[in-house]
Amino acid sequence: MTAFPLLELKTVSRTYMSGGEPMTVLKEVSLTIQNGEFVAIMGVSGSGKSTLMNIIGCLDKQSSGTYFIRGIEAASLNNDALAALRRDTFGFIFQRYNLMSDLSAVENVEVPSVYRGMPKTEREENATNLLQELGLGDRLQHHPNQLSGGQQQRVCIARALMNGGAVILADEPTGALDSKGGKEVMAILEKLHSQGHTIILVTHDNNIASYAHRIVRITDGAVTSDEQQQKAEASHQVKNEETGKDVKPGAAVLGEALKMALRSLMHNRMRTALTMLGIIIGVASVVALMAIGNGAKQDVLERIQAMGTDLLTIERGPPAVRASGEIVTSFLPEDLPFIASVPGVAMVIPETELSSLLRFGHQDLLVTAVGTGEDFPQLHDWQPQSGVFFSAEHVKRYSQVVTLGQTAAKNLFPNGTNPLGQYVLIGNAPFLVIGILSSKGSTPRGDDLDNSVWLPYTTAGARIFGQRFFKHIVVRVKPGADMKMVQDGLHTLLIKRHGKEDFNIRNMADTIAAANETQNTLTYLLAAIAVISLVVGGIGVMNIMLVSVTERTREIGIRMAIGARSFDVLFQFLTEAVMVCFIGGLAGVLVGIGGGLSVSAIAGWRVIFTIAPIAIAFTCAFLTGIIFGYLPARKAAQLDPIEALARD
Repeated sequence: MTAFPLLELKTVSRTYMSGGEPMTVLKEVSLTIQNGEFVAIMGVSGSGKSTLMNIIGCLDKQSSGTYFIRGIEAASLNNDALAALRRDTFGFIFQRYNLMSDLSAVENVEVPSVYRGMPKTEREENATNLLQELGLGDRLQHHPNQLSGGQQQRVCIARALMNGGAVILADEPTGALDSKGGKEVMAILEKLHSQGHTIILVTHDNNIASYAHRIVRITDGAVTSDEQQQKAEASHQVKNEETGKDVKPGAAVLGEALKMALRSLMHNRMRTALTMLGIIIGVASVVALMAIGNGAKQDVLERIQAMGTDLLTIERGPPAVRASGEIVTSFLPEDLPFIASVPGVAMVIPETELSSLLRFGHQDLLVTAVGTGEDFPQLHDWQPQSGVFFSAEHVKRYSQVVTLGQTAAKNLFPNGTNPLGQYVLIGNAPFLVIGILSSKGSTPRGDDLDNSVWLPYTTAGARIFGQRFFKHIVVRVKPGADMKMVQDGLHTLLIKRHGKEDFNIRNMADTIAAANETQNTLTYLLAAIAVISLVVGGIGVMNIMLVSVTERTREIGIRMAIGARSFDVLFQFLTEAVMVCFIGGLAGVLVGIGGGLSVSAIAGWRVIFTIAPIAIAFTCAFLTGIIFGYLPARKAAQLDPIEALARD
């Protein structure tokens, strides 16, 4: 079987566009490098040597020609395969070190093994051992700004060796160091070569090139010489590539993404807080407004239900005829016994209301006077708090007696006088107070039910209203009876008695359903308004993440150079966006609950928190991070490694 060279370039050229004009940096370079060689590529600045090294290291692609790595053409590989080569085959040593400032020495060294999927304990141990071998055992937790140039370059070398680094690519590794530091670095490279690593060194310095066994000179993008140097051969084994093909990096990449996301958020605390603010407001709005809406809905339903869910109300006037009740006389006392005889009817009372002036001494009060029957308390489950309600005998005798509501009693007798046994005037007629009903609260429309008085319908018609007919009749259905059948029976009876449909029957269950639907609509409207806040917050997240990508372009280039796939970069920045929304969502839930409780305490509104709105709001926040974080993350993942590394 034919052994392929380690690296082979055949007539490789590289052309860039500069100012709209093509500029050729490499011109048909042909070069073969075998396993275990120590090669120096020499040339002055601008000669194309760094471009050649970038093509060799799969950071850049040739414009023409072919490049083979162990017999495999690099142009046939996709971006992930090229990232795997940079991760497992090549180790980069940069002139500017390219260490990540937020990471300690040992963390910088660990990064390549993260993208290889090495377990955390193993990579920490390997990184520590490498740094100790390079004399940095006491600098493990130091950040780059706490290290000298020579120490930073050693960290860079350790990072290049983390995944084995069969091929070490060193671009002017001593260019930023003094002579002593330069000699130390070259001594390390010599040692690595003796251990079997293939060393490719880019330099313009003859003294540095003299360490190599082979010198390739390049001028104006073309190879002008390729010379072997006589060196005393040290016995060493050839370093083989250590691949990580069978390793799944998912858990390691996730851990790195979470760690870097937290560091990035903590590094820019104020910006992070302002970015989260939109998410917090959106989630808090959803949680609080839904709770307030649910509370209002429950209040309305309870008040309607308190009137009785087994009630039918027969109104004057035909259905769907506006204001017809004002011109139609439908119900008379003679109708009551017939209505009571319909199968399934348990109880019947007439009701007629009119705003009237109630007077006691010098106190005047505008109340709702209700003419009704003796069964009113039983039908509406509204019993007297003190005294009694009027009886059938009172109705029969046209007795001038009255029962007061709580509000009417308190406002008419403010000094603590006992209303029972007192005479009050309704209009100009005197009425004896015989009872006070318990409190009932307000109607769904906000009317105070307790600001009312009740008197026999016979007396009310004769002394107050001046009419015999009723505005409506309320029917209670027997337990277990079919509401629809009773409603149909009443309809048939009244058509027969009146000869026409001059009435309409309302089912309390239908009223509850309509109120429920109306309240749901209002609640959903509030939720929609709150979701708009989430969208606005998401746009803020996207803007900040785009800024973050711009600020960290060089970091992205470094990660790609040491083996990060496009997906790894995308995942890291997407994780940051999701984390912003995740934390903002949690804070928003807490703020929303606190805000709802505060509104309840201050305004007295009822709030009901349920799991569904909280879960939906939090999920929306999480999805907001994914949706609005994807574009910036995708932009980061599509950066060209060479252009990213060139950014300051």
